[in-house]
Formats: sequence, structure tokens, C-alpha cells
Amino acid sequence: MVLLGLQATRSIGQSPVITSFEGNGVLSWTNYANSNAIYRVEWASQVSGPWRRFTYQPINTIDAHSETTFTVQVPMFYRVVLFTNEPPQGMVWIDGGEFVMGAIDGFGSSDELPVHTNFISGFWMDEMEVTKAKWSEVYNWAVTNGYGLSAGSGKASNHPVHSVNWYACVKWCNARSQKEGLTPCYYTDTAQTGVYKAGNISISNDWVKWSTNGYRLPTEAEWEKAARGGRQRRRFPWGGDTIQHVRANYYAHPIPNFYDTNPTEGYHPTYADGISPYTSPVGSFPANGYGLHDMAGNVWEWCWDWKGDYSASSQIDPRGPVSGNGRIFRGGRWGHSAHYSRCAERYGEYPDWVVNNPGLRCVRGP
Repeated sequence: MVLLGLQATRSIGQSPVITSFEGNGVLSWTNYANSNAIYRVEWASQVSGPWRRFTYQPINTIDAHSETTFTVQVPMFYRVVLFTNEPPQGMVWIDGGEFVMGAIDGFGSSDELPVHTNFISGFWMDEMEVTKAKWSEVYNWAVTNGYGLSAGSGKASNHPVHSVNWYACVKWCNARSQKEGLTPCYYTDTAQTGVYKAGNISISNDWVKWSTNGYRLPTEAEWEKAARGGRQRRRFPWGGDTIQHVRANYYAHPIPNFYDTNPTEGYHPTYADGISPYTSPVGSFPANGYGLHDMAGNVWEWCWDWKGDYSASSQIDPRGPVSGNGRIFRGGRWGHSAHYSRCAERYGEYPDWVVNNPGLRCVRGP
């Protein structure tokens, strides 16, 4: 832990040493390199505390890796603004800020390259995958209010919904919004006058009210930023580079995935009951740094974007290509190996694809 002043706290291993704190807010320190360490810059009005953490993303947390020297730009001016309304029930806030997107570990697929940096505005995200119970609740309202939706499937009411295609998920987001008295996000034309309720329509980026208060699918950039849990350059959502069944519901296959350190091979023994799919109740595994559960394994999660090549340049709130053949889904599933549960893994399928693999979780603006 680093204090803004002339001292540093005692920590595991060698204590950090503040080397400079300049008038322009540039703080530098050194410490023993520890690939499992994570540093946090804190502030206080007096040296005796209480000490508080910054929520300003670039200095929220700093991964150590192999470096020994660190520098951050500490804000020198402050203001108070109301940036969001009351937290939506069952959702967590994902801080806005820059994050590094793609196969940062060098063991991903070619479509996870080039590694690049994006700035993502803050948003709310469902802490759990949408359950069969939640899908049915909205579905029952929707079919009596002009929506054409599929009923979806689920192993139990507290398991994630599955066998829902991309079109159904987008319409369901609109229905969820209208059921709760919010403004829907998806429309049938550029004028954004007709709410998307029925049929399989390949709606475009400019048919979406991105800044409204309704529910929508995350962009894949939003999804990956959220999956990383505030940690940069780590393979899995919990901020680590290895995976085991205590962390996620996936198919353990240590060879050739060296980062799969589960002691046995196969489906998760708790949920492989002989009746497919082998999903687990939502929230069965510890949350990541943002408070999100099941960002690795269980079911794939549909995202907004058409699948396409990454841009090498930094972007602000990218929303993917204007067209394509497959829509993105993320996060792996109960029957896939560790490779597919990495934060950077991206997969695409036709938007009308229906099997017992993909489900969803929603996001909302502030």
C-alpha cells in the first residue's frame, strides 16, 4: 500500500519506497517485483487517516507483474458531481476508464489481436447471468404487450436461461425496460421511433438509443472490461492466470492448456448430473473485483457487436462493425475448456443460432 506523503505502510514482503511526488501530481515509487501483488494509491486529509481509496480508474489499482518502478498521475483538482441515480437492483457499477483489450498473455487466438487500449464510459451491469426465472417473468409480460419472444429454457429457475438467440435477447431487453417503466434502447429504424418487438431484424448501431436508461446487451468492449474486474493484463476474471473448478463451471482439460491447473479432467463434478446442460445456479462462484459472478464458464453471454477485426488504434466506447455474419458472445460455458473462459476469448455465431450454450446479462447507462 502506498501513502501520499513521506512514508509507506508495512506490507507483505518489501515495503514500497516513494521516490518522488511532484507538484504536478506525478507520484513515483519502487518496490520488490511480485507478479501476484496489486498496489492501491490512497488519500487522506491528515497523515493519521482515515485513508480512502481512489475510484479514479487509472490509479484505482496497479498490477505489479515484473516491474519494480511505478508512476501514476494523481489528480490535483476535485469536484463533486451526481454521476448516476440510485443503483438498479441486482446490478453493479463498472467504473469508466481505459483498459487493455485483447490477448495480452500471448496465448489467445489471432482474432484477439492486436492488443489495444479503449476508453469505456461507466455503466451498470447485472451481477448475475439472467436466470430462467427472470427471463420467464419478463417473457410473460412481453407476450401480452406485443412482443414476439421465445420462452427460453433453463435447468432450474435459479440457473441461467439458455437456448435464446441474439434477436430474442435484444427484444427481451426492450421488454424488460418497458415493464419497468424505462425507455427501451432498440428500434426498427434510424429515426428510433418504432420499438423493436418482433421478428428477426438486423438492427444497426444507429438504431440504438445508447444514452437512454433502458436495458441492453453489453458491447464486447464493455463485457471484457467488466470481466477483468478492474485488473489489467490478467487471463481470468478473478485477477489470476490459472483456472480450477473452485473458480468456474467449465470442462477441465489441463493438456494442452497449461494454465488449467485443475487436479482432474472433465466436467465440473458438482453439476455433471447426466442431464444436459450441466449449468450451475447463478452466483455459485466468487465474484470478480467489480462484484460480477460467472464471467467465466456456465453459459456463453450474447453481446451487441457483429464479429470483426480489432482496430489497432485506441477508441472511445467502440460498438463494433456496422455489419457482419455473426454476433459476438463471451465468457465460455460449462462444456468448453479453459481456453474459452479467458477474458479475451471472443466467439461469434449467426444471430438466429439456438442451442443450450448462450444466455445473457444486461447493462444500463448511468
